[in-house]
Amino acid sequence: MPLVLVHGVPEADTIWEGLRSELDRDDVITLSPPGFGAPVPEGFGATSDGYLAWLIDALEALDGPVDLVGHDWGGGHVLRVAATRPDLIRSWCIDMAGITDPAYVWHDLAQAWQTPGVGEAAIAEMFGAPLEARIESWVGFGADAETARKLALAGTPAMGACILTLYRSSLQPKLTEWGIELDTAERRPGLVINATEDGYVGGPDSAHRAALRFGAQEARLEGLGHWWMLQNPRLGAAALNKFYTTVA
Repeated sequence: MPLVLVHGVPEADTIWEGLRSELDRDDVITLSPPGFGAPVPEGFGATSDGYLAWLIDALEALDGPVDLVGHDWGGGHVLRVAATRPDLIRSWCIDMAGITDPAYVWHDLAQAWQTPGVGEAAIAEMFGAPLEARIESWVGFGADAETARKLALAGTPAMGACILTLYRSSLQPKLTEWGIELDTAERRPGLVINATEDGYVGGPDSAHRAALRFGAQEARLEGLGHWWMLQNPRLGAAALNKFYTTVA
């Protein structure tokens, strides 16, 4: 029964390295979505539905059910698996539950990516920046120098193209609909990571309401932001370790 970690945008699985070293598990697997540290198969449609199908296929190949953890868009894929294929998981954990609130509005960068022309220009600027500038950005998000360099090097034109397709497939009311699907699905033990300074996913109050709505536990990470696993991997791992002691 492995613990499976799925990362998001614009990332690679190196984002989990610090957290993995703090987990009380020796069965941890990372899965990299196509375009995000993994090749994009020919004919792959990088929509949310495409990534859902990818993750289902990957989980079906494992000795499950699994404990499934998702960060950022990885959390979106995990949420959708929990809603549509609960038979594949023993438990789920996400850090973006607040986006399922009907009042949630996509953040400014997401809206830029969702806008034809504007999105292409934003992606070109992001991935066209000098490597050292991209490394510096990741350091600012909480990564150490080595991890920041790996994450910066993972940024490719293929990743940029996948970002645009993924976000454009996820205009509202999609997020609200996915929340309704999870709300009505056969329930598995869940954990909502509530990083209180995360400005991308609806805020701490939305995360708290989502945890109550989905019958999930809540781990409130005070003072941490979107990349909590980089900023304080020990605290994040402690929340997961505690959660797994309660999962039967």
